[in-house]
Amino acid sequence: MFTVLTRQPCEQAGFKALSRTPAIIALVVLLLSVVVLVAITVIQFHHKEVLLPGLKYGVVLDAGSSRTTVYVYQWPAEKENNTGVVSQTFKCSVKGSGISSYGKNPQDVPKAFEDCMQKVKGQIPAHLHRSTCIYLGATAGMRLLRLQNETAANEVLASIQNYFKSQPFDFRGAQIISGQEEGIYGWITANYLMGNFLEKNLWHMWVHPNGVETTGALDLGGASTQISFAAGENVGLNTSHIMKVSLYGYVYTLYTHSFQCYGRNEAEKRFLAILHQNSPTKTSIINPCYPRNYVTTLTGGYIFDSLCTADLRPGNYDSDDVITFEGTGDPSLCREKVAFLFDFKACHDQEDCSFDGVYQPKVKGAFVAFAGFYYTASAFNLSGSFSLNAFNSSTWDFCSESWSQLPLLLPRFDEVYARSYCFSAHYIYHLLVNGYRFTEETWPQIHFKKEVGNSSIAWSLGYMLSLTNQIPAESPLIRLPMDPPAFMGILAFFTAVALLCLAFLVYLYALSRKQRHSQHAFDHTVDSE
Repeated sequence: MFTVLTRQPCEQAGFKALSRTPAIIALVVLLLSVVVLVAITVIQFHHKEVLLPGLKYGVVLDAGSSRTTVYVYQWPAEKENNTGVVSQTFKCSVKGSGISSYGKNPQDVPKAFEDCMQKVKGQIPAHLHRSTCIYLGATAGMRLLRLQNETAANEVLASIQNYFKSQPFDFRGAQIISGQEEGIYGWITANYLMGNFLEKNLWHMWVHPNGVETTGALDLGGASTQISFAAGENVGLNTSHIMKVSLYGYVYTLYTHSFQCYGRNEAEKRFLAILHQNSPTKTSIINPCYPRNYVTTLTGGYIFDSLCTADLRPGNYDSDDVITFEGTGDPSLCREKVAFLFDFKACHDQEDCSFDGVYQPKVKGAFVAFAGFYYTASAFNLSGSFSLNAFNSSTWDFCSESWSQLPLLLPRFDEVYARSYCFSAHYIYHLLVNGYRFTEETWPQIHFKKEVGNSSIAWSLGYMLSLTNQIPAESPLIRLPMDPPAFMGILAFFTAVALLCLAFLVYLYALSRKQRHSQHAFDHTVDSE
């Protein structure tokens, strides 16, 4: 008994020494794990630059062939490169026709801008006028004028430059953009507004959305039409229609093409020229696309002064000639005649061809159709996604109506637009179905839209984003300290370490209590003896 009593204190001391060391180690590791977890979380969630608060503005003048539209965009100054927050705050349509119509009197262009520019000044705080950039981009109307009369085109742009020098804004110039640029900027705008480039994750950070496909863009203007879509990696790069576009660190392979003279207005002039060419009488012509009982007179200059109808211009042409067109409202004959605007045979049955022998890979995925596409569908009370049968049915119903019925069918009646909706519908059918090769199955993937939220779908937003470096080409919008998967992995690892340490400490605590209980029982037994 004496031997046991003398050895027990040594064993107890040894156990305490042994159990204290791992307990201290586990406690230190636990504390370190907690500190690391807190540090990673704080850095991950609060990593951002601290800049002066407030708003910044940008203005774009979309100088189209038929009209000029002024857009005002706004974004938070503290996140200038956060393109996920750019929004349209104001839109103004300049009175009159497009700037290309001022070729003979370029000095009159500024007068047309004045009303909208006064409204823009009221939309942007006065102290921000000097720091607000203004851009003017001219499209197909000016591209045609430059081809027809380069001096006149330059004089129109010079008149605009002089006007904006007197304005209190940071004018960055007026330029004529190419059809390809117009198509790409439209594609950027559509996908930007739909959130296909960026989305907010669980931590309210802007990141590239996983598994989101981009949307193709279909733009129908007055003098040209554009198609742009992601063509995939297996498409050939030995063509001028395929471009690599780098956005937010991702590279997109885009097909884009602009068809000059295939805008709605210029296409209709070509259609009238063909009717004139094929008519036995040159002063009174039947138009199956005009509504029944509608009669109008047009000058020869209205039809044939355009560069797009130059090859159809009659030899004894006089711009002052008066030509009478009488509508018959015949949808079947209208569709048949409109097909002559396209050369579908030039593709020789090749699958990767649209019309006029132009290369185009097969369309795929969703598309958004805006501008003239939307306005034509809207006249038939169609918007968003609908079937090809619904479009054809609405076209036939509308085109069969007499002229006197149209004011009752259209919410906003304008003679020039109303008489042409039937032509526009059949033109859109041939362009999308026989040209771009949309089928009855793929047609519903086209969404006819005017805007997303409060922002118009137009090339102007993509144009401004590019010119103001709002879209970084090689780096993500906000570069997080670590990627979300890496963050989650490290978070899980240190959480597991912390839990193991905590479990080990609980185990040691329970073992210590059990040892103390055994010691107490032993001491009690010894005392009893």
